[in-house]
Amino acid sequence: MSFPPPPRTLSGPRRRTLLASAVGAALLASCSSDGDSGGDGSDGSPSAAERARARAARDSAGLVARYDAVLSVHPTLVGQLAPLRAEVVEHLTAFGGAAGQSASPSPSPAASSSASPSASASGASSPAAVPPVEGDALADLAAAERTLADQRLAALAAVPGELARLLASVAAAGAAHAYLLTEGAR
Repeated sequence: MSFPPPPRTLSGPRRRTLLASAVGAALLASCSSDGDSGGDGSDGSPSAAERARARAARDSAGLVARYDAVLSVHPTLVGQLAPLRAEVVEHLTAFGGAAGQSASPSPSPAASSSASPSASASGASSPAAVPPVEGDALADLAAAERTLADQRLAALAAVPGELARLLASVAAAGAAHAYLLTEGAR
């Protein structure tokens, strides 16, 4: 049994294909124009991004103060904590914060006594709150890194692309710091 040939062969795109393409192009153009209007500040997203960036800088400054507090109580940990602290200072700078006096990797006894008020003012733990046992101090520092990394990961959906990439990168670094600190506490 043979099948009859098709009634006619079409020599171009169908009307439905053209109509669907036109509708798709219109939707794409409207999405692009909405995305472009967000860049000029009319919908408030840059202010949300700036708030997120400022919060990330404050959190990094608090973490630097926490490192300083641990180093002031346990100066023997300078070799282990100085590279991690230096990276946290770089994160602070990347978020637009000022490293200022907290950029020195090993605080002197005079600097650590002057760093105590600033550490408590930024919301970080003061040297008095640092556990006297080095392993416990490292575990607390690891927990702070892990908590901050989790907060940054949770904030990714609410920020635009470039800031989201920066937050993700810094969160990954914080998770690596937490791992290294946990291994160092053992």
